[in-house]
Amino acid sequence: MKEQHKKPSFLWELKTWPELEEYLKTMDTVILPCGAIEQHGPHLPVDIDYFDAKYMAYKVAEACPDPKPLVLPPIPFGVSYHHEDFKGTLSVTNEALSKFVYDLGMNLARNGIKKIIILNGHGDNAPTLSYAAQMINRDAKIFVCVDTGETSDVDLLSLIDTPNDAHAGEIETSTTLAVRPDIVQMDKAENETLQFGSTFLDFDDDRSVSWYVRTSKISESGIMGDATKATAEKGEKMWKIMIQNMVRFVESIKNTPLEDLYQKRY
Repeated sequence: MKEQHKKPSFLWELKTWPELEEYLKTMDTVILPCGAIEQHGPHLPVDIDYFDAKYMAYKVAEACPDPKPLVLPPIPFGVSYHHEDFKGTLSVTNEALSKFVYDLGMNLARNGIKKIIILNGHGDNAPTLSYAAQMINRDAKIFVCVDTGETSDVDLLSLIDTPNDAHAGEIETSTTLAVRPDIVQMDKAENETLQFGSTFLDFDDDRSVSWYVRTSKISESGIMGDATKATAEKGEKMWKIMIQNMVRFVESIKNTPLEDLYQKRY
């Protein structure tokens, strides 16, 4: 006898069209995970941003009370040109990603979705996704937001010792050790802590400006941070914080009518 697997109630792709038609009568909110396939140093696989966005979206939806927000199939590829000097990176252009997300958003609006929460697992997607969100809001007149860690970053920084821990360092290695320890090659983890000439360039300073650079210019290994300080214990704490904070945010959006959402103070 085949084992029966209960399909998650919140996955858009596993529903039939009549099931979606019925579900959409009581749920107008979706989560769109968006990641990247790109190098993450010599110790982590290239799927980190894609996996983390997908994992986070699933865990958040699971933790939300019924009716749960719908989770869309994740977008695996992102704007990763700055990692292209390292093999395995698969990048798309800003134009391609923004147009794809825009088209998807307009289709969601036609299905009756009024709130799209883009859960972004790759920092350098943020400008492109924000542009797409603006255009969807302009043309479909629905709520669209992009979370690239803003709901939790300030809390995670208090758990680590590494400044400018931007990529494949203490945070991402810890979160991977917590949920997929078998794919982390800690014997290949390195310390590539970054130091810049101005705090305005620091990635984790409240007064820093946005700026862009090819990773190979500032890191030989592809790591930006100190992966050697990562532990599964830190990662478990990080996931708990990120999921709890995101659930609170999603619930506040989900439970606020669109006409009231723009005036609600958080």
